[in-house]
Amino acid sequence: MQLLTAQLGLVPYSVALDLQRDLARRRITGEIDEDMLLLLEHPPVVTLGRTAKEAHIVSSPERLRARGVEVHEVERGGDVTFHGPGQLVGYPIFDLKRHRKDLHWYLRQVEEALIVALGNVGIETQRNSGYTGVWTRGCKIASIGVHARDWVTWHGFALNVTTDLSYFDLIVPCGIPEVQMTSVSRELGGDFSMNRMSDIVARAFGHVFTLEPREVSRDLLLEPAPR
Repeated sequence: MQLLTAQLGLVPYSVALDLQRDLARRRITGEIDEDMLLLLEHPPVVTLGRTAKEAHIVSSPERLRARGVEVHEVERGGDVTFHGPGQLVGYPIFDLKRHRKDLHWYLRQVEEALIVALGNVGIETQRNSGYTGVWTRGCKIASIGVHARDWVTWHGFALNVTTDLSYFDLIVPCGIPEVQMTSVSRELGGDFSMNRMSDIVARAFGHVFTLEPREVSRDLLLEPAPR
């Protein structure tokens, strides 16, 4: 089985959300018959998951606007998080009926794929008991929040690559008090190519989920399946 991967560049959050929902619907109906992984960046945005507390946005609306940050409430699990340039956002649209019908298992697999990818660039990472996501040296480097319907997933993960970490001061990241965020560039002591990180992550997802990555264009994803 293949993993269709699409590197989409910088995409407004609302546009990417509509795209995910449409692709998930088509995956559910069988119009698309392979798992997909969308890899992209967003302009600055704060999103609130199903369990988010508004108090975890610690900045005023005026300060958010001054920094160009949008706010969206969405259906994913989890609390509040930030997305922005320099952060690799991944949206796996997987049919878990082809893997295992278990969302907890799926979350651990997403973590494992990121752990494998970061290990491949020389960053040793681990899970943090009681929390979802990926951590290194006591700091959080990747956040995860997912949603599923009919065992098809959307939403996904956010991996800080060259992210401006000061944006996380606007919120309580993932609702975890005192959490320290980090990035690939901070851990390695220099900038890191987003394209290279995207390729490494795509291969890691293929490895962990036993799929063969195949890069495709967004236009190809939007084409109707052959009959």
